[in-house]
Amino acid sequence: MPEHSSHISSKIQHVAIIMDGNGRWAESRNLPRTAGHKQGIEAARRVVTLAGDMGIPYLTLFGFSTENWNRPQEEVNDLMGLLRYYLKSETAELHKNGVKLCVIGHRQGLAKDIVSLIEHAESLTKGNDKLILCIALNYGGRQEILHTTQQLIKEQVAKGEVLDQNEIEEAFTSRLMTSGLPDPDILIRTSGEQRISNFLLWQCAYTEFVFLDTLWPDFAKEDLLKALEEYETRDRRFGSIKRSKIKIQKK
Repeated sequence: MPEHSSHISSKIQHVAIIMDGNGRWAESRNLPRTAGHKQGIEAARRVVTLAGDMGIPYLTLFGFSTENWNRPQEEVNDLMGLLRYYLKSETAELHKNGVKLCVIGHRQGLAKDIVSLIEHAESLTKGNDKLILCIALNYGGRQEILHTTQQLIKEQVAKGEVLDQNEIEEAFTSRLMTSGLPDPDILIRTSGEQRISNFLLWQCAYTEFVFLDTLWPDFAKEDLLKALEEYETRDRRFGSIKRSKIKIQKK
């Protein structure tokens, strides 16, 4: 388990981010959307460095969803090219800085050379523990739940087992792509949009959402601190109520 830093609350284990607004950032400057995605890569670099410096143990970034394949082919090609660039240029630096990289999503939809780059990065950094960086590529929350359900049913039918409710939840969670990672404490979405877009649906059951107007390419330390400070004001009760509000009936 990565060590905590005094720079942030020890309550914050896992920060997840939907990196939104690259296209609008570019369009507002009369630039091609590719320019926005390139600046988005720089923002991703910044936030990974910030997370490591602030002692955040786990960081998950939504890089490319299953629905993103529906974008114009030229834009998809550009995004895949930037992904190749990031993996080639950043893997050594991540390893040097003690970052462990893991990638979730369906790899069969990605080009073979990209899968090879992912596997190399994961293998090289697997022993690191300063920061666990999880990147979601070709990922969809609904698809993950359906795939995990099918897998669990197939296994149980083959074994002839019937699990009780607690056993089912534990078995299901352990087969998710995020197995081994704590659920996100906070989900940040940039660009002003207020939805989670099929991201970590199971894992975000009790996550606190913070929506920022900042477009992703402009995301900086001040934005991360603002989101974390907002998180600190929240009262996470996980379906319960504050202990001070529970009235004890006298006999």
